[in-house]
Amino acid sequence: MPENLTLTMLFNYNTWADDILFEAMTQLPADVLYKETGTLFKSMVGTLNHNYQVDLIWRSHLMEQRHGFTSRRDIIHGRLDDIVAAQRDMNLWWTEWCSSQTSEKLDERVVFNFVSGNRGRMSRRGILYHIINHKTYHRGWIAEMFFESGFVPPENDLSIYLCSID
Repeated sequence: MPENLTLTMLFNYNTWADDILFEAMTQLPADVLYKETGTLFKSMVGTLNHNYQVDLIWRSHLMEQRHGFTSRRDIIHGRLDDIVAAQRDMNLWWTEWCSSQTSEKLDERVVFNFVSGNRGRMSRRGILYHIINHKTYHRGWIAEMFFESGFVPPENDLSIYLCSID
């Protein structure tokens, strides 16, 4: 399978997993969505904001543009509906961008500054794999918050997605 098709499949999975999570979150009481937890991003909605902000940051790196963020913990959209809409738009962008790339373009390395100020250099392919991995990791944080609040999170593993498309 050509690399951009693999990445496109992974970003389709990312969209699917996010959508399943978003739907489950709409069924939760508001106090659970915004409940302050001991996690770094304070709540379920805070964690969604982190995922979105990191997507914005890495998209800027990918496009070799400045992002202007000095933190990875900003609340960009405080309401669930707003962060979900913004993330869905971002997910569509990732999928469309991946599907239009060549292997040569994915191999290109970009230089950027992390939010900390440290310099980094990574291939566009590496950035894309990082985004998928990062989002999976933090969906797991939200799943744990479901359990801590007495609710069962949705199953959104890659294996379930792959079975659903075959």
